Amino acid sequence: MPAPTTPEAVVDLIGLVAYGELLAFDRMAADARLAPDLRRRAALSEMAAAEIGNYRRLADWLTALGTAPEEAMAPYAGALQAYHDSTEPKDWLEAVTKAYVGDGITDDFLGEMADRLDEPYRQLLRDVLHDTRYAEFAVAEIRAAIEADPRVANRLSMWARRLVGEALSQAGRVAAADRGALTALIGQDGMDAPALFGKLTANHTARMTAAGLNN
Repeated sequence: MPAPTTPEAVVDLIGLVAYGELLAFDRMAADARLAPDLRRRAALSEMAAAEIGNYRRLADWLTALGTAPEEAMAPYAGALQAYHDSTEPKDWLEAVTKAYVGDGITDDFLGEMADRLDEPYRQLLRDVLHDTRYAEFAVAEIRAAIEADPRVANRLSMWARRLVGEALSQAGRVAAADRGALTALIGQDGMDAPALFGKLTANHTARMTAAGLNN
């Protein structure tokens, strides 16, 4: 049974996820313009709309908890924005690979953190993390591209490795911005940072394999 969640941990984690949802909306709306046809553009635009809906829900929770959403998000804005700025996709396939790899790792991490919260916050965060719909969409796009041109696999595999490297480098900045509440959550249930990283790495490896990419 998780230890009682501190108010600081709740606000900090919701703030982190809320800013991630806001950025996801921005990114998906921009990436939709890279789509090769209207069907794909519409699909990504619909997913972007879902992201802003998730952000609004989290912002309302923060307000109800007595915290201005912008104050809860501010500590994490620099690191998350820096990651996206340094990994701007050049084309449609890089865009869907970035979402598949980056969102996958992020959701795995946030899911682990959410499971350490009390209800109703645990379910709130689980509800707004990306469902399988976008992952399935991205995998289908990646695998179809590889089938059409097997050389694509190497290019996207290298891109995915760069994404992971950039994400890890910015994770240090997120940790530095933490007031201590999120760090304390990681230590619950006897899991330390190396063990958590190992779990995230294993999930990432399985995700790459499912998309036909090399680790």
